[in-house]
Amino acid sequence: MTKAVVLLSGGLDSATTLAIARSENYACHCLTVDYGQRHRAELAAAARVAQALGAAGHRVIALDLGAFGGSALTDPAIPVPEKSGAGIPVTYVPARNTILLVLALAWAEVLGAQHVFFGANAVDYSGYPDCRPEYMRAFEALANLATKAAVEGRSLQLHTPVIHLGKADIIRCGAALGVDYVLTVSCYQASPEGRACGRCESCRLRREGFASARLPDPTRYLDAGEGDSHTRH
Repeated sequence: MTKAVVLLSGGLDSATTLAIARSENYACHCLTVDYGQRHRAELAAAARVAQALGAAGHRVIALDLGAFGGSALTDPAIPVPEKSGAGIPVTYVPARNTILLVLALAWAEVLGAQHVFFGANAVDYSGYPDCRPEYMRAFEALANLATKAAVEGRSLQLHTPVIHLGKADIIRCGAALGVDYVLTVSCYQASPEGRACGRCESCRLRREGFASARLPDPTRYLDAGEGDSHTRH
């Protein structure tokens, strides 16, 4: 089997991306980054998803971006917004996707893997600049200039299979591939047990995605009443 490194956050998009890579017969070495995010529930979710989808391996790298702050996801003093506003939201983590991709690139080179899968999405997302297709193309070009493997003829391919899909299409794709979305955590401020707030933008996009896909929403919400109403979509 061809080796690939798959960035796995524990969320819906990365779980679907892993399922796609597995369906294409890649031996998937999953990489999760503990970057000092507001909650730890997504780290546990990533481990569950990697095991459920038959990853060849799963590693967690600790790199505390909370030391810099500058984002509602890494600085507890910055509240997570519950409504979308103009411009790039405060949930953007400065340079996060670049850092994640660099770590995946480093591990891929060590593994002798020429493929990296990343669940970036440029449709139902918050306007993050490092989710854009043109950024992904630029990073792939950088990777093939910066590594010993590429210089010696083993070029790297960056796969972003869900980048042009809406949330409903991502959910339909994953469901067809057997993803159990109850294992995933998308909420920006989930409880330690992985229960979603139901109010942040990530929760809203996820909820609307299941409704549009006409599939039951398995998300566990903090407010049991709210969660029960969502599961009826």
